Amino acid sequence: MNREIVFDTETTGLEPKTKDTPNGHKIIEIAGLELIDHIPTGNSYHAYINPERDIPEESRKIHGLTNEFLKDKPIFSAIEKDLFDFLGDSPLIIHNAEFDLKFLEAESNLKNRKKLDTLRSTTIDTLKLARRKRP
Repeated sequence: MNREIVFDTETTGLEPKTKDTPNGHKIIEIAGLELIDHIPTGNSYHAYINPERDIPEESRKIHGLTNEFLKDKPIFSAIEKDLFDFLGDSPLIIHNAEFDLKFLEAESNLKNRKKLDTLRSTTIDTLKLARRKRP
């Protein structure tokens, strides 16, 4: 049995909030779809997240998520355990993986940042695959 997770995030912008970029951006939506032997099982994970910051207009135009909609949603730390329990140690399939992973690293606690190092080594980046196929 080969388990993989198709994974995606939506964010408030392009650079994550870190100690070096205190005005950086945050994750506002996370979704994962479980595949077993490349077939969707129907098992999935989805969460909207309150970023505790304004969402710039240019970002709202991309994903349609507003401050008003997200204001009563949980913050990342409240969903983090459930998210990482769902991910387990399964390889992730992500379009533009570096983008999503850098946001996950910025938001996650130390234990899960270490787990992301392991997940990173098995992640399949469909953007890199597409660029190799169609340079």
